[in-house]
Amino acid sequence: MTATQHYATEVEFGDCDPAGIALFRYGLPRDFRWMDAASRHYFRAYGLPEWRELTPQNGIIGTPLVDTQARFLRPAHYGQRIEVRSRISKWRQKSFVMTHSVHRGDELLLECTEVRVFATRHPEDPERIKAVALPEALRTLPPA
Repeated sequence: MTATQHYATEVEFGDCDPAGIALFRYGLPRDFRWMDAASRHYFRAYGLPEWRELTPQNGIIGTPLVDTQARFLRPAHYGQRIEVRSRISKWRQKSFVMTHSVHRGDELLLECTEVRVFATRHPEDPERIKAVALPEALRTLPPA
């Protein structure tokens, strides 16, 4: 297992419904926005460049989400400080499994597993993406 990285943020007014509960905006739970940010911060913690910096080097445009499973235990509310704890639980040839847990202090709010791929633009159709092998720079991360 790789090391766990912590990403802290505050629940903003715009994250919440009229009751002040962080729930859905634009059809997705806000938690997924926080976990997406935690994923990016995870790689930055290991000194990897932003995805836009990798594009000129190897064409990688990011790590889109291709599958996910979440268990929502408790809601977060406006003004609360939350922490997303993230780690890579499995490296695959063209994808990886990332697990997140969202906490408010010691209280667990959410558990989530994501499968992401390293993606480039599809060579025959720039509107599509194509999963590619794990970038060489990531081979230096702690092993799964």
